[in-house]
Amino acid sequence: MHWYIKSFQEFSAEELYQIIKVRVDVFVVEQACAYDELDNYDQSSIHYYLKVDNEIAAYVRIVPKGSKYPEVSIGRVLVTEKFRGHGFAKQIMQHAIDYIVDEWNEYKIKIQAQEYLKKFYASFGFKQISESYLEDDIPHIDMIWEKK
Repeated sequence: MHWYIKSFQEFSAEELYQIIKVRVDVFVVEQACAYDELDNYDQSSIHYYLKVDNEIAAYVRIVPKGSKYPEVSIGRVLVTEKFRGHGFAKQIMQHAIDYIVDEWNEYKIKIQAQEYLKKFYASFGFKQISESYLEDDIPHIDMIWEKK
C-alpha cells in the first residue's frame, strides 16, 4: 500500500492512463453517466492516490483556487469497486484536506458532491451551500469546508 501525490507533469504515460481509466470506470461506466471527463483541470491539479498491489484503490483531484472555483476544490473522489469497504474514502479525503491546509495554506475548500454522499462529506465538516441540482442527471449539492 502506497500513497502518491503528483502534478500532471510528473505522470508517466502509463500512470496517466491508469488514472483516467479508473475515473472512467467509476464515473462513466459504473454510474452510466456520459460527461466531459477530460475537462482541462487535470493539468493544473494535484493528483492524490493510493495503490494497493500496484492497482489504484483510491483517488482524488485537488484543483487550485481560481481554476474551477474561487476556492480550492476536491473532486473526482473515488474508491475502485475492488477496494471499497476498507475506509480508503475517509483516508484519502482527510489526506487531501491536510495537503490543502499544510502545503497550500488554504483554509476553504469547495466541493460539488453527489447528494447521497452529503453525510460522508459532512463528517469532515463540509456544509451544504446550495439546493440540490442535477449535474449529468445525478443529484448534486455544493458544499464548503472552512478551517476554524
